[in-house]
Parts: sequence; C-alpha cells; structure tokens
Amino acid sequence: MSSNTFFAHETAVIDDGCDIREGTKIWHFSHIMSDCKIGERCNIGQNVVVSPQVVLGNNVKVQNNVSIYTGVVCEDDVFLGPSMVFTNIMNPRSAIIRRDSYQETLVKQGASVGANATIVCGNALGKFCLIGAGSVIIKEVPNYALVVGNPGRQIGWVGEYGHRLEFNKNNLAICPESGQEYKLEDHEVIRVK
Repeated sequence: MSSNTFFAHETAVIDDGCDIREGTKIWHFSHIMSDCKIGERCNIGQNVVVSPQVVLGNNVKVQNNVSIYTGVVCEDDVFLGPSMVFTNIMNPRSAIIRRDSYQETLVKQGASVGANATIVCGNALGKFCLIGAGSVIIKEVPNYALVVGNPGRQIGWVGEYGHRLEFNKNNLAICPESGQEYKLEDHEVIRVK
C-alpha cells in the first residue's frame, strides 16, 4: 500500500485512524494500530507492532521485530534496535485487565536502544543516550549516558554521534568524529559547541 505521502509494503496492516507523515516507510508484516502518530521520514522495519496511541517523532528508525506498546512516546531521531521491546504494565496478569494502568515511557531526541534491550515502563531515556544490546532498563537514563547490562548501569557518556566521551581534568570532551565539545558538570553532560 502506498499513498501520496508514505510507503507501506503490501503485507503491512495499517488500521484506520493512524496519522502517518510524509516520507515514512513501513515494511513487511508490520502492524500499525489505530490512533498512533508516526512522523516524517520514519523507517518501520519488518514485523514491527506499533500499538494504539504510540507517538513516533520525525526520522525515527525502528528495526525488525520491535514491539512499541501504548504509552511509548519517541521524540525525533530515535533509533530502536532489532528485537528490542517496551513494556507498559508493571505487574501484568493475563486474567486482569489493566488498560487504564499503562505507564508512559519517554524516549528523548536522538536516543539509541540496542538490539534485544528491554525498556521497563515508566522511565525516560535521556537525549542522545545509548542503551547497549541486551540491556534491561529499570530506571531513568540521563542525557548522553552510556548504559549496559542487566539491570542497566551507566558506564560512561556518549556524544551526539554515538562516540564515547573522554573528559579531561577540566571536565571537557571532544567528539572524535564531529568535533563537538561537551562539558561534564554535576553528573550532567551538556553540549557546549
């Protein structure tokens, strides 16, 4: 299925009431459910589920086999790696309906989540953070944080290009690819140039 503004492979299922913006591509066997919002130039890989009321900003990349459940909001330029998953209930039970208890998960601008990671609901992932493959995130993640493991723990900082930042004695770091400069102050990283 294709429209004037977005492309969807013929095997994709797109429910009524979706808002899908220009330049977005939706690939094989993906299901885009009602009342979700998908921004411009997104790429939704194979076998992806986007549940009702999910919001994806512009230029969001969703790799194969990802489940994005109600309560998830991804800002612009987010990367969701293959087979990663979100949750939306803290205490799920098959016999108990808890649709009114979904918790929000906010993935801020430029964040990247590695393959097979799990993001437990109710947490925010900071701007440009990098979540390592297979990590399990159970708490808030700061902007620019590098987090790995189960449970996820911060082991450093990364810049907007995804390179690890090495801070000098003045708490300044320079990205080796972009030349962007960062400052570490009070356990927060800010881009200064």
